[in-house]
Amino acid sequence: MTDPLDRAPRPKRRPTSVRMRLLAIALLPTLVIMPIFFIITAINWSSRFDNLLIAKVNGELTIADQYLSQLLENSTLRMQAIADSAGFVSRVAENDSKGILALLEYQRAKLELDFLYYITPEGSVLSSPQFVDDLGLTKWPVVAGALAGQGSARIDVFEASDLGQVSPYLANKARIDLVPTQAAVPTERKVEARGMMVHAATPISGNGRSGALVGGVLLNRNLTFIDTINDLVYPTASLTEGSQGTATLFLDDVRVSTNVRLFQDERALGTRVSGVVREAVLDRGEVWLDRAFVVNDWYISAYEPITDSFGKRVGMLYVGFLDQPFRDAKFSTILTFAVAFAVIVLISVPIFLRWAQQIFAPLERMLRTISKVEKGNLGARTGVENSGGEIGRVAAQMDSLLEQIQERDRELTRRVAARTQDLEEVNRRLEATTKQLVVSEKLAAIGEIAAGIAHEINNPVQVIQGNLDVVRVQLGAEADQIKTELRLIDEQTHSIFLIVNKLLQFTRPDEYAEGSAQHRPADILLDTLPLVQHLLSNSEIVLHQELNSLNTVAINRTELQQILINLMVNAIHAMPEGGDLTLAAEDQQREGREGVLIIVRDTGIGMTAEHLTRIFDPFFTTKQGEGTGLGLSITSKLVARYDGAIEAQSRLGHGTEFHVWFPAGGC
Repeated sequence: MTDPLDRAPRPKRRPTSVRMRLLAIALLPTLVIMPIFFIITAINWSSRFDNLLIAKVNGELTIADQYLSQLLENSTLRMQAIADSAGFVSRVAENDSKGILALLEYQRAKLELDFLYYITPEGSVLSSPQFVDDLGLTKWPVVAGALAGQGSARIDVFEASDLGQVSPYLANKARIDLVPTQAAVPTERKVEARGMMVHAATPISGNGRSGALVGGVLLNRNLTFIDTINDLVYPTASLTEGSQGTATLFLDDVRVSTNVRLFQDERALGTRVSGVVREAVLDRGEVWLDRAFVVNDWYISAYEPITDSFGKRVGMLYVGFLDQPFRDAKFSTILTFAVAFAVIVLISVPIFLRWAQQIFAPLERMLRTISKVEKGNLGARTGVENSGGEIGRVAAQMDSLLEQIQERDRELTRRVAARTQDLEEVNRRLEATTKQLVVSEKLAAIGEIAAGIAHEINNPVQVIQGNLDVVRVQLGAEADQIKTELRLIDEQTHSIFLIVNKLLQFTRPDEYAEGSAQHRPADILLDTLPLVQHLLSNSEIVLHQELNSLNTVAINRTELQQILINLMVNAIHAMPEGGDLTLAAEDQQREGREGVLIIVRDTGIGMTAEHLTRIFDPFFTTKQGEGTGLGLSITSKLVARYDGAIEAQSRLGHGTEFHVWFPAGGC
């Protein structure tokens, strides 16, 4: 018998949304794997960045070390050059003590040495400045080596007593008060009285004489020396913005020459190196390449020990640059990547949701469409594109079935719409034709009036011309006195006659038509200008003429004038505020045929690309409430009648340019 408990219905598990499952699968790499990858990459990049900084400061230390080595080598060469000079050799050979002292004083000042002396074969010392006590000089290996015939230059540390032996001034110059320094090894000393010297010596030999020439430069407070190193190691723009390069020479652990600042304008002379660096460099003789606390801030630092001529570590050479700007740059970079990663994650979630929506949206649309159809809305559609998937194909088939149901209704609607559109077009054309007839009647009336006015003008002009001839006869020889005035009257009378004739030709072309004769378009352009001169005179338009054409074309003169006037009037109307009107005619070949290109260019309001495609259509006009829209249409037909071509280029706000080309000779 079955246990009733076995037949009890199990509670239904709430189904997990497919969208949520897809989203979880899609976001797993983004929210778990990518953060781990980002952290590992950031740590690795940070380590490499720090290694690059260490490599950089190591290279800078190499440059400083090479400069110091070069300085020592140059010091030896300078001692040797003095020793080999003719003046010094001759004075040594003559045992001229006064001459040697004078030469030593001159060379010391010239080479900016702190002392320069000559040890004679007998052991006496001639020096500049005059030594207070000259005993014990041969204790220095560089001096002993020179006396033995071997020149050299080394860094040596002179005790306060040694400096006092050379000069009390030098002893005072080397003296530096110690400044309490954070992280330095505690000390009871208050003053550093020793002096670090560039100590160079060269042997003297020849002419039976021997000895040694010795010179030295004090490096304590020698700002020229340390600033030169700094300029070599850190030229302009060699560091990131905000960082600062520094260089220092240490005597033991005391800064005796540095460009590190204790305050804004005070160098950190007398401050001491940190205990950690001292132990590594001075005690163990290692090169320090790492971050280090320098006076009052952290620097990417490089220290190397300096040994004297006895082989003892007596100081350090340091170069470095502020660490904080590079840390800020590194932090900014990592922060930028972190923000970018967060933005990517934030953008990814809506994208994944959208993709899920794209999967289920077609099914939801189909359900809504079926509901609408059931309610009698036969125009309902799913609107799902058939992208090749199963859901898309089903939705497309459903839309196709619904479309067939409404096909007849749509066809009937299209036919009614087409008939309505045809009637509207016919009505529009009828209205435009009516307007054109009115305009034509007006033009005919204007032509008659113009002919009457021309007749009335011609009669007075002929009377003026006749009486002018009578005046010439009556005045006889005296007419020469006013011949200029008479000539001007002749020219203006003739101009009136020409203008009247051209007006008659344009308003009554049938009476003046001469058929398709050969004409130079350049000449007809000049003859047409008077007909639009009144429009040019009433506007601030500058006329430019470039009439270089020599070819002739077979064309009716009046019809060519009508073409030119249409284009010029349109150009003038396009420049209500004034501008430049250019009329050009030039010979041009097209498809192997000689011809003439006429150009009418304005700097007016221009046209849109849409208007430019319709300007030759009948009844199309851009003049709001003005014009019939037939001018350019008629112009296009006239050009085509003579096997020509007309083109237009225009940009809104930049003007319009028309090109009219006719073949040369007969059509």
